Amino acid sequence: MGSPLLLDEESGKENSVEHMNQLLGSQRGYIFDLDGTLVDSKLDFSLLRQRLGWPADTLILEHLATLPAAQQQQASHIIHQFELEGAQQATLFDGVSEMLAQLRALKLPTAILTRNNRVVTELTLSKFDLQFDLVLSRDDAPAKPNPAGLWQIANHWQIAPSELLFIGDYLFDLQTADAAGMPSCLYLDGSNDHFAALATHKIAHFNELSAACLRHHSD
Repeated sequence: MGSPLLLDEESGKENSVEHMNQLLGSQRGYIFDLDGTLVDSKLDFSLLRQRLGWPADTLILEHLATLPAAQQQQASHIIHQFELEGAQQATLFDGVSEMLAQLRALKLPTAILTRNNRVVTELTLSKFDLQFDLVLSRDDAPAKPNPAGLWQIANHWQIAPSELLFIGDYLFDLQTADAAGMPSCLYLDGSNDHFAALATHKIAHFNELSAACLRHHSD
């Protein structure tokens, strides 16, 4: 027979996991990052920095905004071509189509907030026939980690940020949600576990989100 203390610890862990799963599915709307979250664009940003001739640790969009007009135009062209390559070679992560269909069936609104430009975003969504109630690219709202895009979506839906969830795969996504007063969910890709402590929730497959929403909203 196991130790009562160990059994209590295991029971507590199970209850904690179940509680977090309930919260994961209890939100009134779901907002997603695009690259690295819903699709794998296989983007190598170190290669992009090499093409641009920028140092390895450069924040690309932030540095772009500081350049003189002529240099900015040239760099923007290189970035756009790089993003187009990503859209053309992108693949859809498992469970995404089924998860979005589940959210639609439950009448839960969905949105995209991405640092991609509008043209590449629409090309990627069209490629996989992904439909969202609202799509914001960096042409529509300040780039993450600025929280303005999340607030814009919340205002459009007339839902408090605390009642929405932002799902992404990178530090900027978690920082954006935190700044907006919104819960976050880290999509685990095998290389980003070190961000997990900063996220409200984490999932390794989108069937986890589908199941959590179905349990909560079909009661």
